[in-house]
Parts: sequence; structure tokens; C-alpha cells
Amino acid sequence: MYQIDFSHPCHVYFVGIGGISMSGLAELLADAGFRVSGSDRSPSAVTEMLEARGIRVYYGQRAGNITDSIDCAVFTAAIQPDNPEYIAVHEKSIPSLTRGQLLGQVMKNYRIPIAVSGTHGKTTTTSMVSEILLAADTDPTLAVGGMLKDIGGNMRIGGREYFVTEACEYTNTFLDFAPGIGLILNIEEDHLDFFHDLADIRNSFHRFAGLLPEDGCLIINGDIENLTEITGDLACRVISFGSGPDSDYYPAHISYDETGCPSFTLCGRGGRERRFTLQVPGDHNIYNAMAAIALADVLSVDSALTAKALHAYRGTDRRFEYKGSFEGVTVIDDYAHHPTEIKATLKAAGNYPHKRLWCVFQPHTFSRTKAFLKEFARALALADRIVLTDIYAARETDCLGISSETLRHEIQALGRECHYFASFEETEKFLLENCINGDMLITMGAGDVYKIGENLLKN
Repeated sequence: MYQIDFSHPCHVYFVGIGGISMSGLAELLADAGFRVSGSDRSPSAVTEMLEARGIRVYYGQRAGNITDSIDCAVFTAAIQPDNPEYIAVHEKSIPSLTRGQLLGQVMKNYRIPIAVSGTHGKTTTTSMVSEILLAADTDPTLAVGGMLKDIGGNMRIGGREYFVTEACEYTNTFLDFAPGIGLILNIEEDHLDFFHDLADIRNSFHRFAGLLPEDGCLIINGDIENLTEITGDLACRVISFGSGPDSDYYPAHISYDETGCPSFTLCGRGGRERRFTLQVPGDHNIYNAMAAIALADVLSVDSALTAKALHAYRGTDRRFEYKGSFEGVTVIDDYAHHPTEIKATLKAAGNYPHKRLWCVFQPHTFSRTKAFLKEFARALALADRIVLTDIYAARETDCLGISSETLRHEIQALGRECHYFASFEETEKFLLENCINGDMLITMGAGDVYKIGENLLKN
């Protein structure tokens, strides 16, 4: 594998530079004195931010963008071998790295590299950890998988003590990381276009945990089934959080405010109890917070600072994000694109004042929709009214014989009202005609479904 010499900055080209993680790495290298350029399919707020910071961005991925001045190319997992820039890089024998390989090399430059993994909750937990470390004045370097308002983006370049990043399991990217502390929030079936089954996924998380050094630490959800399969042979310290006293951290005396945001007493071995209040809704965020608190304790952050930081945390873009209201209809946007995430978000919405709960869902990838068709239907049925858009294909080209109409029939079979529209314009027209004062509308999915809510708010 090509090794970047951070003491001798060179020219690094990012193929897919507009991605949330790629853009952060591009910023970090540019700040370290590297010449950075890259390409993406079309302009976005992220690429415009990069350009404002002096990074050259090409729109459209063409072989002509790959020049002899490039010392190393970095590819996202979405880039396929038939990509013209991929072909040009290899024809010119330019060294290349995956995004995960580069991130792993970056992590080695920090004293305490922290990697937050799990099927769900990575961005929120990484953001909570970020808020705590900022409140503790530790000057961390942060790579968040979403836009965090307090750092003005998804990347904060700080000192060389702490580096915090999300660790995604897709294509086993996180196995190229070099963590000193690892978090595993949960392990479920997902990305079945890459993994064979749940056993294959569990094996990858076990290998991720095995990356931790003997003096490192794993913080893991103690409710994960057959936990010792993941932790039994680890040499590092293991700390668990979960639903009950079998875990090192567990919640009690949970209550909710008028918007569904929880307060809870955190219990631990030894009888220690602390009270925390969150400003983000849902039981799933109690779990995210427990993981962040456990990490803060490992790092010896003052408990009062941790509680204050978590109370101040107001969420990340596209995580139960309040967007506004139109004609008395509350508009929320959420990134949920897996049945477990959908269920958690809609359950959280149940504690938020509303008359009827509308969910506008954009399925993400054909393979995920096919693999979890019945699970999607059951999760979405928690809403009073469901509206489906076309499936967001992302990296896929084969529809696998699946469509949003297929999902609509599954939802209707459960007795729920469900509609499908082929265009955002039709969807918006229907919602304007049918949502009433007091309703809540959640746009949901990992694609561009958020545009529907934003367009409704312009009316």
C-alpha cells in the first residue's frame, strides 16, 4: 500500500471529493500543506465550500482531469473500475488509496485516535463526542459524517491529541483504520449488496475490534446478541453500555419533555448515578449518549462538563432536524434509511405534539429495499400516512425487480394509507392539498428527499 509522507506534502487528487468524508480529508490535507484537487459529478454546498478554501474541483469525472502532476489519487467506495478517472490513474501508474486507507494513515498522526462504528447512530454519537471534547477544551480534530453547526461543517482541524471519526463498515472500510479507542454502537444487517449475511457483518465488527491495541479500549453496546463472539478474545479493555445492570452503563428513571426529548439517570457498576438531559428526541439517543459518556469517562472528562455538553447538543443536519412549518404543519427531516432507524425516528415523533404523522420516504438503493421489504413496511406503518417517492439508486444500476410500488403494496397490506408519486412535484402538490394544521411531516431517506420539505416551506 502506498504510504503518504506527511512531512513532505504532495499533490493528492480526490475522486468524489464532494462526499462528506472525502471533503473532510481534503480539507485536512490542504491545511497540512498538501496541494489538493478533485472531482465530483456536480456542484454542491460542500464542493463550493472546498473551492472557497482554494481547492480545485472539477465537475464531471473525465480522464483529462488526471494529470502527471498528481502524486496520489484517493477513491471513494462508490467509484467503479469503469470510471474514466479510475482507468486514467491506473494507466498512468499513479499511486492510489481508498478513502479508508488514507483515513487510517491520518489516524496514526494523533495520540488518541477514536473511531465510532455501528450500523446506526454513528453521526449522532460522533457529534455528541465532539461537543463533549470541545466543551472540555481539548482542541480535537473531528471528522463528522454530517454537518455539525458548532464547527461550521463536517471537519474541524485541531491539535494532535485527539482525532475522532466515524468508522463505516461498508466494503470493510473501517478495517483500514488505526483506532486507539473504538466504539461499536450496534450490529445489524445492512449493506447486503456487499456482506453475505449478519454473520459476515459480525465477523467484520469482530475484526474491527481486533485492531485495538492492548492499551486501547472498546466501548460496546452490551445488548448485542452473543457479545462474547465480538469481545471474547480481545486484549484491550472492554466497557459496555446497555439496557440493564449486566452492562457497565445503563439508564433508569427515564422521562420525556413535551417534544419527546429524554432525561435519564445513568447507573453504573459501583452504584454511581448521574442525571442527564438531552435536547434530541428518542430512546435511541439515550444509547448514543451513554456511549459518548462512557468515552468521556475513559478520557477523564469532568462529568459536569459532559452533562452540560450533552444538554447543549441540538442535533446534526438531517437527524430529526426541524426545518420549519407551513400552514401549521411541522416539517422535520431525517436521514433514516434502514428499518431500525425508521422505527426509532417514528417512535420519537410519537412523543412530539401533532395530529397526524406523515412520513415521506425515499427508499435508498434497490438492494436494501429488496432485502428489507417487509421490515420497511412494518416500520413505516408506525406513521399515520405514508408517501413514497422513487427509489434513490445511489451507486446501483440494477433495479433487481423492485420498486416503490412493491413497497406500497406491502404497506397497504398492513392496513395503512400509502401513496406513491413518480415526481417530487406531484408529491408536493398532494401534501399541500392533504396536510392540515397540526400535522407533522417527516421527509426521510439518505437521498435528496429533503428537497420536498424545503420546497413546501417556500409556499
